[in-house]
Amino acid sequence: MTQEYRHIPVLLNECRDALNLKDGSVYLDCTLGGAGHSVEMARHIAPGGTLIGIDQDDMALEAAAKRLAEVGLDSAPILLKGNFGQLDDLLVEARVPGIDAVLFDLGVSSPQFDIPERGFSYREDAPLDMRMDPGKHTLTAAEILNTYTEADLTRVLREYGEEKWAARIASFVCDARRERPVQTTLEFVEIIKKAIPASARKSGGHPAKRSFQALRIEVNHEMDVLRSGLDAAIRWLRPGGRIAVIAYHSLEDRIVKETFRTMENPCTCPPEFPVCVCGKKPVLKVNTRKPIIPSEREIEKNKRAHSARLRVATKL
Repeated sequence: MTQEYRHIPVLLNECRDALNLKDGSVYLDCTLGGAGHSVEMARHIAPGGTLIGIDQDDMALEAAAKRLAEVGLDSAPILLKGNFGQLDDLLVEARVPGIDAVLFDLGVSSPQFDIPERGFSYREDAPLDMRMDPGKHTLTAAEILNTYTEADLTRVLREYGEEKWAARIASFVCDARRERPVQTTLEFVEIIKKAIPASARKSGGHPAKRSFQALRIEVNHEMDVLRSGLDAAIRWLRPGGRIAVIAYHSLEDRIVKETFRTMENPCTCPPEFPVCVCGKKPVLKVNTRKPIIPSEREIEKNKRAHSARLRVATKL
């Protein structure tokens, strides 16, 4: 864990412009990482602004603290350990009265991919872990592969990885674990390669990519955490405040889009009703009817930006 925490911020200028930051703004970074985004945002809320950063990775918090120490804010950044699913408790504990801008960058950070022992990478041999916060989470990817039923494994791979060969991969995993437990990343990669026909492996990138994504989401309950985090962040926004969310796969982007759409038009009255009688009022105005995507130039510089989608909304 001595590797320097690196974070190349995706859609940095677009996020800065979308959040409409000013001197004195209270800015919340729900996925602080190495503070790649927050360093830039701090310059636009300085000197009187307040920067709050949340991350569940100790290495990220340590790296962010060093980078943010010299950004010119009058008050020290408030760095909180946890994940955005705990947003209400974290902000209450920090005695934050409200926020003016909030950013979610939902991509898994580079070090978590690059450090083999974290178990996120399908290119390095390591224990099948994938826990974002090993100190709090007990369920590992290995436990999922070795204890879930074949039906549950199929569900996870299909729902969270959008894997066409989910049922076949689950069947091959169950066959393999009857001989011995599946314990390492490359053991799982070999099972996936055996399960997916050779002709289907010729396109679409690495054959293990979708299955590893699915396991990571299941281990960390990412979809449930995202829903609760978005709801909490929107509650804490002051009127006129903005929320920006960068998603990297269709599952995340769909949740963000549906959350924004529902909060912009929460009415549950039947379409045939001439006027609204449910009493539900709009909470947001959606600024991005279509997501903002990276330029070709940015993708050339940072390959991990290629699937990024940015959506923005304003609190009414």
